[in-house]
Amino acid sequence: MSVPLTPARERLVLWLLALTQFTVIMDFMVMMPLAPQLMSAFAITPAAVSGAVSAYAWCAGLSGLAAAMYIDRFDRRKLLLTVLALFTLSNLACAAAPSFQVLVLSRVFAGLTGGILGAIVMAIIGDLIPANRRGAATGIVMTSFSMASVAGVPAGVMLAAHYGWASPFYILVLCSLPILLLAARVLPPLDSHLPNRTPLSAMLPELVALYQEPMHLRAFLLSAVSMLTGMLVIPFISPVLVSNVGLRPEEVSYVYLAGGVATFFTARKIGAWSDRVGAHKVYRIVSALFVLPVLFLTHLPALPLLGVVLFFPFFMVLASGRNIPMQALMTTVPEPSRRGAFLSANAAIQQVGTGLGALLGGLTLQTQASGHIDGYGLNGWIAAALAMLTVWWVGQVRGAAQGKAAPVEKAA
Repeated sequence: MSVPLTPARERLVLWLLALTQFTVIMDFMVMMPLAPQLMSAFAITPAAVSGAVSAYAWCAGLSGLAAAMYIDRFDRRKLLLTVLALFTLSNLACAAAPSFQVLVLSRVFAGLTGGILGAIVMAIIGDLIPANRRGAATGIVMTSFSMASVAGVPAGVMLAAHYGWASPFYILVLCSLPILLLAARVLPPLDSHLPNRTPLSAMLPELVALYQEPMHLRAFLLSAVSMLTGMLVIPFISPVLVSNVGLRPEEVSYVYLAGGVATFFTARKIGAWSDRVGAHKVYRIVSALFVLPVLFLTHLPALPLLGVVLFFPFFMVLASGRNIPMQALMTTVPEPSRRGAFLSANAAIQQVGTGLGALLGGLTLQTQASGHIDGYGLNGWIAAALAMLTVWWVGQVRGAAQGKAAPVEKAA
């Protein structure tokens, strides 16, 4: 049975979950700034790189969909340890890939495992942390995005520039092993949900019912569109900075470092702000502000490295900040007995949005003979329009307790 944690143990568990998320986010993010090296090593186009990103996302979505049928049938601690071990093996396969085709297959394996980890982490937060503190808890776990940006991605880019594109994946394997050992030691049993688990014969009907619940569908749509919005822009930042703005591949690490440092200090503040004034309001404000750096980034003029470094934190803070109130809101949508299944299904929907965004974003881009990449501005306008759509739609998403007590909030 899961038991209440002391404040010190709770913080330790939250930072452990952040480290787990760090490996998943770095694994996903590092493919994007590695695009120039991959394009050179395998003689491929930006669309091919976005295809590899999409392969990860689609498979993560499929695995999340399947996990919705079994995630609530296991002790979350044991499930986390098993999937994290498989995820570590997937990164080893990526590092050892001898060709782009094998790399894509390895990314498929990584997606099948990594796609489940995020749902398990959020389910653990939902199990251990009261609803009125989940924004702050999510903010701590979401510092994994900052850690990946500050330490993981810049280090990965620098290592790739000097030792080859595979070196970041070897580093990920080395990072995952101590996290796996620490998780085995620190995490308590998390099985209090098991007495209410769905019988095997009812799993498929329950999964169908999960996608028929109106409150769930509203939340799923918000997740999908929110992720699609970012992925129309994010996977192509590095190749555009190199090909259009004129930065060297190794200089991209400084850009991500600046953004990551900023998000490290803002993630927890945004989480606490979400607890204080409400996830809906914070999501609206951050998403509306997000439009400005998106349009500037996708129409970026020729700037020196310092100019890009000074601007990029604004984009990173708002891009990651909008996910914090959204994720906290998602933990309140389902009934507690269905939380794991709902969050797994939601993770699948998010990965579908991620894959669709990367795929559609790559289709609009064209590389000229000079190396200049066209079409990025169009991606920015579409992303801005979708961001404003989510500002309105988040008002339609309510928690299970709120849904029983009050009608759906009219969007402001």
